[in-house]
Amino acid sequence: MTRHTDSTRLSSEMAAFARRLGHDFARPELLIRALTHASAGSASRPHNQRLEFLGDRVLGLVIAEALFAADRKATEGQLAPRFNALVRKETCADVAREIDLGAVLRLGRSEMLSGGRRKETLLGDAMEAVLAAVYLDGGLSAVRGIILTLWRSRIDSVDADARDPKTALQEWAQGRGEAPPAYTEIAREGPPHAPLFTIEARLEDGRSARAQAGSKRAAEQAAAKALLAQVTSS
Repeated sequence: MTRHTDSTRLSSEMAAFARRLGHDFARPELLIRALTHASAGSASRPHNQRLEFLGDRVLGLVIAEALFAADRKATEGQLAPRFNALVRKETCADVAREIDLGAVLRLGRSEMLSGGRRKETLLGDAMEAVLAAVYLDGGLSAVRGIILTLWRSRIDSVDADARDPKTALQEWAQGRGEAPPAYTEIAREGPPHAPLFTIEARLEDGRSARAQAGSKRAAEQAAAKALLAQVTSS
């Protein structure tokens, strides 16, 4: 990486994060902004929401290019679910965890006390903002290299049919003339900053499956996956 200097200095923790990310910022203030949640923002300390908006689009372009090049025979109907699986918030949050983004996320007191560094939405949003910061600092080539590095194993292994489990289960049910599956919260355990949800997915014919996860969405997806496996193997 080429070394740059700027009047704005990164903390040692943020500098270490930039190395994990693989980009040396000519404008460090972009990375600082990308890692500043709205709860920690102020008139003199801009937060990352605008960068998040841009980063989402940059990620989408690079992933679309990669999928288009990786499988030249795939139809739009095959590419779309793969794309959705790779750019969704949960995937961005997983990548953020792999590079320990949460450790350098700047949060307001309330978000910090409620476990914001581990929240999927905050991590996913910040990951998108960081990608926008790289794009503005180094251009499309720089951010493309980082995305392809961080997402490579996911791009290579994305399922040929990458529909999310809830969508796949709903289509399975509707294809048999049944109503869409219902999802019920069975239990919520743990402290407010680290809840554990138990969700049941149930079909019109009475078949059901349960799953646990740290968010309702993740628990619903896991329950749908378990139920889909059950009905397609019977």
